[in-house]
Amino acid sequence: MVCGGFTCLKNALCSLNVVYMLVGLLLIGVAVWGKGFGLVSSIHIIGGVIAVGVFLLLIAIVGLVGAIHHHQVMLFFYMVILFIVFLFQFGVSCSCLAMNRGQQVVLLNSAWGMLNNKTKINLEDQLDCCGLLNVSNNHSQFDEDVRNCHAPCKAEGSCLSCGDKMLNHATEVLKILGGVGLFFSFSEILGVWLAVRYRNQKDPRANPSAFL
Repeated sequence: MVCGGFTCLKNALCSLNVVYMLVGLLLIGVAVWGKGFGLVSSIHIIGGVIAVGVFLLLIAIVGLVGAIHHHQVMLFFYMVILFIVFLFQFGVSCSCLAMNRGQQVVLLNSAWGMLNNKTKINLEDQLDCCGLLNVSNNHSQFDEDVRNCHAPCKAEGSCLSCGDKMLNHATEVLKILGGVGLFFSFSEILGVWLAVRYRNQKDPRANPSAFL
């Protein structure tokens, strides 16, 4: 067996898809664990994480079955979908790494606006803060969030805004997310390359006169 040969490519592609399956199962497990322990109450967040995990799991299964059986059609769809995921993830990762403070504020405001009141209150309790950002164009929303807030700091009469707390660590978090996303995006392009090479190999155990 030589590197780049049929068996080597098959084993490498199978191993990569097993890793993808484990990551997908981990995402699903973390979402269910977070919901079970009450760490995340928003059904949209839970549903989103589970959907990503299920999608990754399905793609990995398609790649694994295609690799085991050297199935041309399954390998083709696996390559195309994985390449699209790579493009999307690469773009998002680069955006995270390049995002400045002003863009972080815009992102926080849009994300905060999509949360329901229960999720906001849970987040304020966990971070021990009230409201997002006390800015001139959002005073009414900030005042409403502060009135609904039950964080421990409110009883002490001194609360930081959640936006300020998040922004203090946002750059570091975005660098971590961008770096991890960039790493996995290159693992996806590796999967595409392996699938292309493996798909064009002829199975040595097959009929020599058969087409690829």
